[in-house]
Amino acid sequence: QVQLVESGGGLVQPGGSLRLSCTKSGSIFSINAMGWYRQAPGKQRELVASITSGGSTNYDDSVKGRFTISRDNARNTVYLQMNSLKPEDTSVYYCNADIRTRSYLPTRTYWGQGTQVTVSS
Repeated sequence: QVQLVESGGGLVQPGGSLRLSCTKSGSIFSINAMGWYRQAPGKQRELVASITSGGSTNYDDSVKGRFTISRDNARNTVYLQMNSLKPEDTSVYYCNADIRTRSYLPTRTYWGQGTQVTVSS
């Protein structure tokens, strides 16, 4: 069974940095796009950043210049480097990935369990 496992969340002061990681467990055939979303209490889940298998990236305007998404295709891992963190970045962060588990199966979107990021002094 394929799962996405996130790590790296925690408590940080405003202006600080955190690095989130997300890797897959289980056997797969291929991974296409990967991304990070976040959801604050009482709000809808929103896209933070995404990256294609070729390395093209997309960012929400609120994180441009502060966050960097990257991936290691050999390790099937996606990262989110978060710098200059603000209190409004406080949220549960989820990774997702479009995965094909077998060559003969269609691509499915998988989600991680979420990791809490809290920015507070």
